[in-house]
Amino acid sequence: MGDRAHPKQPFWASVLQLPLFLLLLGVFSSAMLVPAVYGGMVRDLDAARAFLYAGLLGVVVFALIGLAHAGRDPGHGTLGPLMSLFSAFTVLPAILAVPFYEGLGTTTFLNAYVEMVSAITTTGATLFDDPARLNGTLHLWRSIVGWLGGLLMWIAASAILAPLNLGGFEVTARAEPGRSSSRDIGMSGAEVRMRILKVSSVLIPIYTGLTLLLWVLLAVGGDVGLVALCHAMAILATSGISPVGGLSAAGSGIAGEAVMLLFMLFALSRLTFSTDTTTAESGGLWQDPEFRIGALVVLAVPVFLFLRHFLGAYDVEAERDLLSAGRALWGSAFTVLSFLTTTGFASANWVDAQAWSGLETPGLLLMGLALIGGGVATTAGGVKLLRVFALYRNGVREMERLVHPSSVSSAGPRGRRLQKDGAFIAWIFFMLFALSLALITILLALTGLPFDTSLVLAVSGLSTTGPLLEVAKEVPISLTELNTGAKAIFTAAMVLGRLETLAIIALFTPDLWRG
Repeated sequence: MGDRAHPKQPFWASVLQLPLFLLLLGVFSSAMLVPAVYGGMVRDLDAARAFLYAGLLGVVVFALIGLAHAGRDPGHGTLGPLMSLFSAFTVLPAILAVPFYEGLGTTTFLNAYVEMVSAITTTGATLFDDPARLNGTLHLWRSIVGWLGGLLMWIAASAILAPLNLGGFEVTARAEPGRSSSRDIGMSGAEVRMRILKVSSVLIPIYTGLTLLLWVLLAVGGDVGLVALCHAMAILATSGISPVGGLSAAGSGIAGEAVMLLFMLFALSRLTFSTDTTTAESGGLWQDPEFRIGALVVLAVPVFLFLRHFLGAYDVEAERDLLSAGRALWGSAFTVLSFLTTTGFASANWVDAQAWSGLETPGLLLMGLALIGGGVATTAGGVKLLRVFALYRNGVREMERLVHPSSVSSAGPRGRRLQKDGAFIAWIFFMLFALSLALITILLALTGLPFDTSLVLAVSGLSTTGPLLEVAKEVPISLTELNTGAKAIFTAAMVLGRLETLAIIALFTPDLWRG
């Protein structure tokens, strides 16, 4: 009788009561209808039919399970969304791979699954070296999956990872990683759903609006509509997915790259688009440590490369060609920011920088930038700039104590936090990241791959920077040629790099399973 006294909930309120993974299934199944419509418009009927059937089947399954689950409490508090986030990168790609596999018809399901894991984790590594092998419908689906994966991380960072002090928030939080700052270990199911709803209502319009704006600007700049849309989604999601194999085949030229560079700044700091997390307590964008470190790297590294190229060009008197020098400087600046944000787009002038100087820029530099990564709670991967800042501040403080052992830090509450537990936890994460890198490299080498190839694959997967496979070595690495074991290890590396080690360790926290 007590239940009948409650007013009937609206339809959307009932939908939001469903588990997060089921909601993700409904969203991605509905998204399959977009390439289905596009395939019908361009008369790619086989691929369109595959996406239409898979999308409708997914929506029907979502509706049936939703009806069966109606009125039940998802439970598990914070554990449910965290497990759903892990399942989104491991189980959901198997569903997303079905229409891709059926639409292509000339690949194995394992390759389709790895391709979808690469897309949803915003890694952007592809098993199809020749873009012409995939039609526009399949390229659009890869881009949509990567774009939705980036949006998922935008929302999950504030709604799921921040309350548990994971994903970089452990550097500034007062609690231990995997634990809430309050006395309670996490949040109730209702609190989690309300937080996800609130964050989604704010970030989805921003994310969508920025993507549409960049799409229009690239289309005006000369890109074909599909290419402009895929590149716009790739920039916002930092996936580096391109239907034409990179920016060298794009039609927008330097103007398009300049617009992309501005939008890649959103991956340097969450403060560029939101103030909903503890990383945004720095008093403005220009005072934000992540943005300042990122800007410093983007300015310093291209100047270093430019001077290195300039010295190399001195012997051949090519330094008098100012136009080539300008292209070389621009190509370095764009590529450095692209790999720092783990997007992985190489400028069309990146080759000009090497040709102008007669030197080859080592891929080790790009690997280092990808390992540093972008901002906390953004779509970028890597170690993250905030952790680098914490270690830097702690190092400066230790050097001050060597000179003045009795000195007291005057960096303020935030600085003192970063110099103590924040730096300690950042160092722990760095060690876990290094151990993961070493382990994955060894496992890949055990499958028969050369050591340098194994190292590039490990860095690419853990930093979610798939385009490293094409530029880190003199000869691009082909994922298609890898054996099944190597593909499985690389897939695990991508999931580990996207969700991070601390979040996976938090899944084994006993307190999260209680109740």
